[in-house]
Amino acid sequence: MEIRKLLVVVEETHAEMDRAINPPTRKAAAIAVLKNPFAGRYVEDLTPLMDLGEELGGLLGNKARQALGIAPEQAESYGKACIVGMRGELEHAGAILHPKLGKPFRDALGRGLALIPSVKKRGHAGCTIDVPLNHKDAAFIRSHFDGMTVSVPDAPAGDELVVVLVVTDSGRPLPRIGGLTKDQAKYEDGLR
Repeated sequence: MEIRKLLVVVEETHAEMDRAINPPTRKAAAIAVLKNPFAGRYVEDLTPLMDLGEELGGLLGNKARQALGIAPEQAESYGKACIVGMRGELEHAGAILHPKLGKPFRDALGRGLALIPSVKKRGHAGCTIDVPLNHKDAAFIRSHFDGMTVSVPDAPAGDELVVVLVVTDSGRPLPRIGGLTKDQAKYEDGLR
C-alpha cells in the first residue's frame, strides 16, 4: 500500500440552536490518501484493492476511535466512504470498501452488528464527500442517522484514492424525532 498521507479530523458540537450540548457530540474521520494501482486502466481482478481495504479497516478504524479517546465499546456510530481520482473507476472504491474492510473496522470498535453505511464517488482534489452514519449495532436508532462532510485539499490526484472511516461516540445533538432509542435497542440482529 502506497499511502501518501494520513489525516484525522475530530468534530465536536458544543451548541445547537443556542442550546449547550454537554457533553459535546463528537465525530472522528480517519482518512488515507493512497496510490490507486489500477488508475488509467481496466483490470479484471481487483483483489489487491480488496486486500488494501482489509488493511485500511483496522488502521483507520483504530485511528478514528483513538482520536475520540474511547474504548471500542464506547463507539456508537460508523460509516465509510471513498473518493476515486479521475483516472480511476467507481468499482475501485467498491473493491476497497465492501468485501474485506468491514470485519477489521468492526473489530476496532468491539462489535458492529449493523450494516456499515457507505458512499463512493469519482472526484478531483479538494472535493467533499458526505459520509453517512448510523448506529453500529442497531441501524434503526434514529438519533444516530447522521453524516460527516470530509475533504482533503490536495487529494485525490487523478491516480489516488481517498478512503474515509468515521466513528462517533454519540448520536446527533438534541435528537427528538422519536423511534427506537439506544436504551431500548436489543442489539441482536443489527437492526433493532
